[in-house]
Amino acid sequence: MEVLTAYPERLPSHRVLYIGPDHAPYPVEHVRFHQGVALLKFANCNDRTTAETLRGYFVHVPLEEAVPLEEGEYYLFQVIGVEVFSEGGELLGQVVDVLESPAHDIYVVRGTRGEFLVPAVEEFVRELDLVARRMVVAVMPGLLE
Repeated sequence: MEVLTAYPERLPSHRVLYIGPDHAPYPVEHVRFHQGVALLKFANCNDRTTAETLRGYFVHVPLEEAVPLEEGEYYLFQVIGVEVFSEGGELLGQVVDVLESPAHDIYVVRGTRGEFLVPAVEEFVRELDLVARRMVVAVMPGLLE
């Protein structure tokens, strides 16, 4: 699997990983790393055909087993689905993806005006309330065009 976590060294410590949209549990028998990817062996997944059914899905760990965060930090998956509003209160859409870049993350927002990108910096993101699932952004000239 492609490793997206910032803490790949923790992967072998998980006894169960959760896969797919229904987060089905898969007991882990073995993990090793090879050429930048993780090779996983799950219990009851003993042939290539069975393994192929898992292709394309994200692999999750329970939140209580994730690396603890500092105050004000959040996991990227928590931003997906957050509703995005302008400072004037207009619903602009929802965050559908988070792009990671060396400088800062970029939120991909999709709504009735199409898709646009919001840099995850204070200049643009004025408020992010994960409990209320709401983000308020400053709409700079050209942002929605």
